[in-house]
Amino acid sequence: MVMLMFCCFPAAAQDDGYLMEIGLGGGGSFYMGDANTRLYDNTNGVFSVIARYNVNPRFALKANLAAAGISGSTANSYGVIPGDDLKFSRTVYDLGFQVEWGFCGYGKEGWSDCHRLAPYGLLGIGATFAPEPVRNDFAANFPIGLGLRYKLSERVNIGLEWTMRFSTSDRLDVTQTYGTSLENPFMIKGKGLKNKDSYSFTLLYVTFDIFKRPCNCNDEN
Repeated sequence: MVMLMFCCFPAAAQDDGYLMEIGLGGGGSFYMGDANTRLYDNTNGVFSVIARYNVNPRFALKANLAAAGISGSTANSYGVIPGDDLKFSRTVYDLGFQVEWGFCGYGKEGWSDCHRLAPYGLLGIGATFAPEPVRNDFAANFPIGLGLRYKLSERVNIGLEWTMRFSTSDRLDVTQTYGTSLENPFMIKGKGLKNKDSYSFTLLYVTFDIFKRPCNCNDEN
């Protein structure tokens, strides 16, 4: 039973898969906060480098390094600051670590209880860095999301992933030091993640398997 958790059994014992994946992803990003309250408004681009360690066919540990644009405007927001149209645009850098759990086993055809197409959920922790124009801003973030990956060939994987990253900062949308500001416009002190800024990634990615997995699952001795 323990071995069933850590590998899918192949029909014949030629190989047992790969331990890691590395790859690249790209797609769209948007921000949620005082200057945007609707999904996918003011969508910008995101680029990410991805590394994944496959613990077993259902669980993986993943790291990412991403650069994304975020922007917003209060023109289409309700009740932020009447009479003002505040805008911002900047780049955020995201270093994150996530745990992924599959809704079914993921692997190539011919492996028991494994599927070439497999959905998964994820959650984790990360760090956000938003450099000037006004000031550098550092914050923690907490990603949560869903994904779908497909084994295109023995060592090539493609996937689609959506995450929302809840940050501990309310200054991601601050790009001026004078006049009316988007930093806490209602003067409401929030605890934890309340009244903080968040941003989302929608990524299409390609990864390549590396480091063949040593496994003796089918040894009789």
